[in-house]
Amino acid sequence: MKKIFIIYGHYNDKSFSCAMKDTFIESAKQSGNETDLVDLYKDKFDPVFAGEKANEEIKSYQSRIEKADVIVFIYPIWWFRAPAIVEGFIDRVFIPPWAFHFKKVIGFYGYPVGKLKNKRAIIFNAYGSPRFATVLFFLNLPIRRFKRGFLKICGLNNILYKRFFSVPYVSEEKRKKYLEEVKKTALKL
Repeated sequence: MKKIFIIYGHYNDKSFSCAMKDTFIESAKQSGNETDLVDLYKDKFDPVFAGEKANEEIKSYQSRIEKADVIVFIYPIWWFRAPAIVEGFIDRVFIPPWAFHFKKVIGFYGYPVGKLKNKRAIIFNAYGSPRFATVLFFLNLPIRRFKRGFLKICGLNNILYKRFFSVPYVSEEKRKKYLEEVKKTALKL
């Protein structure tokens, strides 16, 4: 049995992102896994980070993440990035020295050392754009930024990234295939 911490970032209960969330949770539970969901919009999470220290709410999220084997992110891609509420969750929760620290090399130079090494990350993203545009024109910016600029810095190297393209424009049958892939991922944990 795995303990799964899910960070969900979409406001609409009728969205494809919501369908991914519901499919993942149902399938993970079918396999005997334990899920812990943070629905950022329903929880009215405040994404604004102004340099303050972690309060009790943030420490609670950190504690829940520490107990998890797997961290799952489910959100749409807007403007080739996560929604602001997801970005704010990252800014406020995955902070040093809790998620990583800098190892000094010389002078002002150093490198990050992640502290979440024994965890797995899974990311599910819904794109409005086609794969071709994202890969060719935008050089996979959302995936590279999220994996290299965030997860790997925090020590997460076991990363599975599932993305579904042209969601508003594909057939219902194609969306069902997308959700089947979400289900299979959850069942294989």
